Amino acid sequence: MKKIYYLSTCSTCNRIIKELGINDENFDLQDIKTNPITESQLDEMKNLAGDYESLFSRRSMKFRPMGLHEKNLSEKDYKSLILKEYTFLKRPVIIIDDKIFVGNSKKVVESANTLLNG
Repeated sequence: MKKIYYLSTCSTCNRIIKELGINDENFDLQDIKTNPITESQLDEMKNLAGDYESLFSRRSMKFRPMGLHEKNLSEKDYKSLILKEYTFLKRPVIIIDDKIFVGNSKKVVESANTLLNG
């Protein structure tokens, strides 16, 4: 399976998709704003990533206004927040078979590129 969870309005996501040569012919692209992730999809991501926290974006515009920076969040909290608010999912999330690449750091993008393009 080749799938990417992203935001079509995110210039960083679009740059990474272009850089990796990803298109809707070779990947299942899911814009998480117009097609929200399901609990089973999030659970699948968690199984590949190891935990919900690694899928959670503290850079979301809603993180501080909601006072989340002052709380100790549990795995249950991370899961619930991601399902309620799409901006809490660290993007993009790229799944290639049984490998997952979360976020837009240079190292993550290079690892995905190496797997995809050798």
